[in-house]
Amino acid sequence: MANRHNENPSRSNQDCRDYRHAGGRVDIDARTFEFANRVLKVVAALPSTVVGRTIGQQLARAGTAVGANVEEAQGGHSRREFARKMGIARGEAREARYWLRLVASQGLLSEERLSDIIGESDEILRILTAIVKKTRQNAD
Repeated sequence: MANRHNENPSRSNQDCRDYRHAGGRVDIDARTFEFANRVLKVVAALPSTVVGRTIGQQLARAGTAVGANVEEAQGGHSRREFARKMGIARGEAREARYWLRLVASQGLLSEERLSDIIGESDEILRILTAIVKKTRQNAD
């Protein structure tokens, strides 16, 4: 009898790529890559103050780690590993959202400039939560 935790994760990868959100297919790999690019543009626009540099470093790390962990999940050796890496990506998305909100609350950039990317971080967080939940349910 094969151990299901050692199975090929290709089905988990398909679960990720086939996730449908709000009536449309979501390519979470491409979406988190674009999110990382947008985060880095925000970081580049922050003022060169102690606060701007401090928040910018944290935001750059968290915002780019979302997609990096999604990529890492694609190479997982089991559903459990896939779900764990997607869970890490979810945590990084939550942290990136925090730093983006802090940038707005500190007035480092206009709320108008940040509203779309904060909204995107919310959507990515919801999508990753659903992927983790679905993968864990399907692993049982």
